[in-house]
Amino acid sequence: MSKKLLHVGPGPLTIHATPFAARGYEEIRVDLDPAVQPDLIGSITDLSAVAENSCDAVYSSHNIEHLYAHEVPLALQEFLRVLKPGGFLLITCPDLQSIAEQIAADKLTDPAYLSDAGPITPLDMVFGLRKELQRGNHYMAHKCGFTASVLAGSLKEAGFAQIACRRRGANLFDLWALATKSKWGDDQLREKVNQMFPA
Repeated sequence: MSKKLLHVGPGPLTIHATPFAARGYEEIRVDLDPAVQPDLIGSITDLSAVAENSCDAVYSSHNIEHLYAHEVPLALQEFLRVLKPGGFLLITCPDLQSIAEQIAADKLTDPAYLSDAGPITPLDMVFGLRKELQRGNHYMAHKCGFTASVLAGSLKEAGFAQIACRRRGANLFDLWALATKSKWGDDQLREKVNQMFPA
């Protein structure tokens, strides 16, 4: 039996563009935007279409920053609710600490890195990709943000049992966290982090 992955807020991306590719997971995509043809249409703050304790993993890539700060606990509690007791959440979002270093150096509108969408500036990373917002895609606006300690603290407050969090620092500007629903052994957690976190 394949493991079940709930891929939340994926936009047009599928499992093949995630750390879960070729790992034996059956993907269920949930998104607010019907244009990206998700399996389920809905918000990450209300995953009521997904049964409790039904997923082996949840993957959230660059979408919690699109919530207001007071909505973040709702989303994290929903991720926890749908996970099986031995399941885990893999989450990534912008790292405000490394972005702030660029802003403090007066590089707010300087390209920080080149993406498939073109040059990305600290302004884009803090408030949302301006090109998409200009096109009317207001789903792309950023309404809150995280440092490593805030992300880990938010996951702990939501009820996750164990949390491993990593800053990738300058030139990458993102945070990665793996959070488990129940207590794992240290070796199991370390092995999963090595599998799932990018180099």
